[in-house]
Amino acid sequence: MDSLITAAARALAAGDPLGALKRVALRDDAPALALRGIAMAQLGDLVRAKTLLRRAARAFGPKEAVARARCVVAEAEIALVSRELGWPAKSLDAARIILQQHGDWANAAHARYLEARRLLLIGHVDEAEHALVGFDPTRLPPTLRVAHELVATGIAMRRLQAATARMALARATRAAQLAGIPALKAEVERASLALDAPVARLIAHGGERLLQLEAVESLLASKALIVDACRHVVREGNTVISLATRPVLFALARALGEAWPDDVSRDKLVACAFRAKLADESYRARLRVEIGRLRAELQPVAGISATKRGFALMPYRTGELIVLAPPVEGKHAALLALLADGESWSSSALALALDASQRSMQRALDALAAAGKVQWFGRGRARRWMTPPVPGFPTTLLLPAPLPND
Repeated sequence: MDSLITAAARALAAGDPLGALKRVALRDDAPALALRGIAMAQLGDLVRAKTLLRRAARAFGPKEAVARARCVVAEAEIALVSRELGWPAKSLDAARIILQQHGDWANAAHARYLEARRLLLIGHVDEAEHALVGFDPTRLPPTLRVAHELVATGIAMRRLQAATARMALARATRAAQLAGIPALKAEVERASLALDAPVARLIAHGGERLLQLEAVESLLASKALIVDACRHVVREGNTVISLATRPVLFALARALGEAWPDDVSRDKLVACAFRAKLADESYRARLRVEIGRLRAELQPVAGISATKRGFALMPYRTGELIVLAPPVEGKHAALLALLADGESWSSSALALALDASQRSMQRALDALAAAGKVQWFGRGRARRWMTPPVPGFPTTLLLPAPLPND
C-alpha cells in the first residue's frame, strides 16, 4: 500500500474525511475508491459514498477478499445510517467471517456491532444481545469500544435496566474521549439525552406525571398492580397477564385502572371499548360479555365487581393500582417516536421496525405529512422521511419491548 493510501486511511480513522480526500480525491484505483467512499459517507453524501464503495468492491481482484469484505461492512454502515434496514444480513455475516479468518479482528467486530445495532432498531433485543456474546471490548480500539458500549446501553434501556445502561454509557463516554473524534462524542451525548428523557407517564388517583427510566424500573419492581399501556399487559410482581392481542379487554382494563378506586359507568366503558356514541342495550349486553372475559383473565391478580352505575377493579393483594402509559399517545405515536431520532428513514425500514405493512406505513406517513408533522425528500425508492426531535417522545431505544417474564 502506498504512502498516500496509508495517510488517507489514518485521516479517516481520526475522523478527518477532508484530509483523506486531499490525498486520494483524484485517484480511481480500488483502495482510493474505497477510501473516497468512506470519506463521502463521513461528510454525509451517502448516495455518492455507496456508489464509490460498490465500484471499489468490483475493482478489487479475486485475491483481495479482505478488501471486498471491508467494502461490504462500510456499505452496511451506510445502510444503517440511512435507515435501510432491509439489507441482507447474510452478506454482512459472510464478510465478517472472511475478516475473522484473515485476522482483521477490528473490522470483524465492527461488522458484528452493525448487525447488533440493526437488530436493536427493529426491536430484536435478544438477538442484539446475543451478537455481543464473546466480545471483550477492552481489547478493541476506542472507536469500537464506543460502538460496543452504545449497543450495550441500548439493550439495557430496552430491558429497563437503568443502572446497567448508565455504567455502559459512562464507559462509552471515556472511550469517546480517548478516540477524540467529535462525531463519536456527539453520538454518546445523544444517547445520554435519551437516557435522561421521560419514558412513561404514571396515571393514578386522577393525576399523572412523567417518569424517567429509573422510576419505571423501581415501579415495576414494586408490589403495585400495574396496567401497562406501553406493553398492553397487567402486571403484579412476577405475574404478567398479556392483553396485547385483546384490545377490547385492555381498553376496559385501562379505563377501570385509571378510575380506581372509583368505579366506571357502563356508558363510559362502552365508549372506551367499542367507540360507540350511544350505549344501547346491545352494547350493554356485549359489555357484560367482555367484562366476564376480562374478569377471567385478571383472576390471578384482581377481581371486577359490579356497581350500581358500572364496574370497579379490585386488586387482591395490594393497596395500590396505577396505569403506566407512553409519554405521548395518539394514532401515530410509535411512528413519530422512531422519526424523533432525527435520522432519515425509508418507509420500508419504518414498516420493518414497527412490524407493519409498507402500504399502511405509507398511508400513515402521508397523513402525517399532510398535517405538517413529518417531511420527505427524494423520489421513488430513494424517498426518505424525517422530522425534528419532538420533546416528550420516547427514543427508538425506548419503544415498547417485551418485559422480563412476559
